[in-house]
Amino acid sequence: MKFRTASVLVTALAASLALTACGGGREGTTDDGASQMASGSAAAAEGFAPDATIGVALPWLGTQNWKEAEVMFTEQLTEAGFSPLVQAADNKVPQQQQQIEAMIEQGAKAIVVGPVDGTQLGSVLDKAADAGVAVIGYDRLIENTDAVDAIVQFGSVRTGELQGQSLLDGLEASGEGPYNIELFGGGPADPNAPNFFTGAMSVLQPKIDDGTLVVVSGQTDFTQVATQDWDNSKAQARMDSLLSGFYADKQIDGVLSPNDGIARAILTSSEQAGQDLPIVTGLDAENESIVSIAAGEQYSTVAKPTQDLVAKTVELIQALQKGEDLPAADETADNGVKEVDVYALSPVVVTLDNAAEVFADDPDRLALLEG
Repeated sequence: MKFRTASVLVTALAASLALTACGGGREGTTDDGASQMASGSAAAAEGFAPDATIGVALPWLGTQNWKEAEVMFTEQLTEAGFSPLVQAADNKVPQQQQQIEAMIEQGAKAIVVGPVDGTQLGSVLDKAADAGVAVIGYDRLIENTDAVDAIVQFGSVRTGELQGQSLLDGLEASGEGPYNIELFGGGPADPNAPNFFTGAMSVLQPKIDDGTLVVVSGQTDFTQVATQDWDNSKAQARMDSLLSGFYADKQIDGVLSPNDGIARAILTSSEQAGQDLPIVTGLDAENESIVSIAAGEQYSTVAKPTQDLVAKTVELIQALQKGEDLPAADETADNGVKEVDVYALSPVVVTLDNAAEVFADDPDRLALLEG
């Protein structure tokens, strides 16, 4: 990714963490310094009715963040006066393609797409563009097509950087190294997953190189550590194999986990193998993992508030509805065909030390910490 503006986002959740906006990019500016960019869609140029149908195509409802998105899109689009059509594809690309086609046929003026596989939607999104439908990618990059107007997501490389640094911080707080660790990645079809891993390894690789961190299995490439479909059971099976194959006479000190479900699978595997619980990272601030953090089990997660991501997406849809240019994006990303404008929100690390501060305005998660 490269920055579209010179300014960067700063998290509003935990100023004390001194987080910067999405990293891993190269500096850049707009061609003319203008504060707005023009959308390529007919919908942006012409606007549409304030009660128009808005499609939302989600990949699945298998994790808390996607379940939250289903509810929050329905609520926020309805509150904004639109008619929401929200569907999930059970992680099946053909099903998502069919759902998007149906949304076009039902007259959707904009479609929000959280892709199952960001490389497999070019043809159906071309149909959307031909019909004058605006397309906004949600949470994940949509690749290999020019039929996408914008992406709204939390910075994926920055998320990985935070996960890597959190793992290192937790290990250093647990005692002196060197530390035995293992690495897990997310689903290879999700374009965020390799970015998470890249960000994490930018922090961890120097420590691997100097011997502070020891990956006992030797598995350090994303292709070796990826978890197909983000499947918790597959992650647990791999962790079982790692522990039986490499840690029969060793203690495992830490594990890089790409999300909370996989983190809990790793902890379960470690406990069943008779290991002391390792330092384990996570992502999404799921309720079960907040409880685990409060209990001193999972070390950390990274919060990406769904309500903020949905609100930003609805804000863009409202601009399109009025026929306005979209506001200036924070970054651009090369999707293989074009530089796509990215609206990047800032994630925040959550540990037991700062959880009450991060969730001060989230009574449900705050209650999990207290109870």
